[in-house]
Amino acid sequence: MMDREHAWLLLSRTPGLGNIKINNLIKHFESIENIFSQTSFPPHLKIPQAAASALKSMDYKNITDDLRWLEKQGNHMLTIADDLYPPLLKQINSPPPILFVTGNPDVLLQPQLAVVGSRSATPVGLKNTQLFCDRLAKSHITITSGMALGVDGAAHQAALNAGGHTIAVLGTGLDIVYPAKHKALAHDIAQSGALVSEFSVGTKAHAHNFPQRNRIICGLSLGTLVIEAGMQSGTLITARQTMEINRPVMAIPGSIHSPTAKGCHLLIKQGAKLVESAEEIIEELSPLAQSLSLQIKEKLDLLNKKPYITVDIDGHEHLLNLVCYEPTPIDEIINKSGLTAQEVSSALLLLELEEKIQTLPGAHYIRI
Repeated sequence: MMDREHAWLLLSRTPGLGNIKINNLIKHFESIENIFSQTSFPPHLKIPQAAASALKSMDYKNITDDLRWLEKQGNHMLTIADDLYPPLLKQINSPPPILFVTGNPDVLLQPQLAVVGSRSATPVGLKNTQLFCDRLAKSHITITSGMALGVDGAAHQAALNAGGHTIAVLGTGLDIVYPAKHKALAHDIAQSGALVSEFSVGTKAHAHNFPQRNRIICGLSLGTLVIEAGMQSGTLITARQTMEINRPVMAIPGSIHSPTAKGCHLLIKQGAKLVESAEEIIEELSPLAQSLSLQIKEKLDLLNKKPYITVDIDGHEHLLNLVCYEPTPIDEIINKSGLTAQEVSSALLLLELEEKIQTLPGAHYIRI
């Protein structure tokens, strides 16, 4: 039987198949293994002949680099068929069938806010980014952005400085840091959050990759905050993608004389919420975050047709008692719990959603 990981990578590398066709194949045949056993495909799936032929030949050379990357510690692959694929991301048009992740995949399930803005941010824009993201991160909202220069990088750094979580969605393969000057930032993000990409290893920065990257940023998030944006800014694309999936867009106003404020003012005229404080954003997102947390808890509990967590979270029993009021390494929690690493990781996620513990850099947890 074909290895499932290999099958997903081969499918993603098949020429002539985009995300929509891959997702349609998965829905039609119900499992990825069934796709590779077909001698022909139904006409309504519109599979090109070249793609059908490639699926039969299965050239493993195409996925050698991906497999080598996955062997390295901290690297993961999440597929749309996985139970813990981010539920919000599934709701967008053309969700990525595969996500490559460096760091902790569980942070993708946490309530997130997309924070985007100008690459040539003004001092005022950078200060607003720091102030807003510091407050939001301390309120257990994960900051998601694209690790670009300007607002993106400042948003990630502010979340890290606040001891919160942050996710960087890249427009390259995860073996490439772009821009190169953010290499240290990328390392820090992976230690306590995650680097994410739908692009295979070796994919370099191309202009057309970044609008694709942006749809993942807003797809993972409960809403989008625009710090600064000019009238021709790519940030406006992310904001419009957010509006298209009926999630809130919030924008910070600026001077009517500032070119980097004009994009924000346009969005406000088009229905974005004008925000002047992080508290307004928290108020806007709180109902959505609570709904997301409930969805994730239900999904975790239903896995394997039994309670996924054998821990009484409300009673603060067993696993919660293993998390100290000083940094506790996850390996120690696993060893003392008698549970599997997967069970412990999922239980800790629930405890964090319940705001009973907090994740620290280096896979450590602390009771709060």
